[in-house]
Amino acid sequence: MDSLKGLAKMGVRQLLLQALTFASVLASGLMMWKTLGLLCNTESPIVVVLSGSMEPAFQRGDLLFLTNFPNEKFEVGDITVYKLPHQGIPIVHRVIEAHDDFSETFSSTVLDQFLLTKGDNNSEDDKVLYGSKMKWLKRSNVIGRVRGFLPYVGYVTIVLNDFPQLKYALLGGLGLLALFQKE
Repeated sequence: MDSLKGLAKMGVRQLLLQALTFASVLASGLMMWKTLGLLCNTESPIVVVLSGSMEPAFQRGDLLFLTNFPNEKFEVGDITVYKLPHQGIPIVHRVIEAHDDFSETFSSTVLDQFLLTKGDNNSEDDKVLYGSKMKWLKRSNVIGRVRGFLPYVGYVTIVLNDFPQLKYALLGGLGLLALFQKE
């Protein structure tokens, strides 16, 4: 009888160890994401292209790498990722006009920029997307400048968002595998 209790106790310990290992992996991933965000000065250092508005430059499913350093001006031709207050999804479009606005503060001169963007595959600029009150995109709306990309790697994200049942089944399966794996 004591040997059965000992086996049960070891099973609980093993399960607890697996759960802690799984939590450690998740925490490590989150720390890497936040560190990359700090190094690149952006809330989202990696994004996935969700539409065809930037074709042929970027295809749906391409993974983009971003930076957003405050001392770098945006120039015509730069590809930005921006997020508007009334929209939840970031937009990837090219700068077609950029205007500098210098304002004097007590200790220094501050550069702000106003940008006009457009998707390469779109016929008109993004003023319609900005909303009725905005004629220009403010620098504060910009998440980052595209620095590089991996083609089609982000398509997994699109599939998992289009089919949420698949996402939950995959996450559940990975969680169970992490909990009950022997090593």
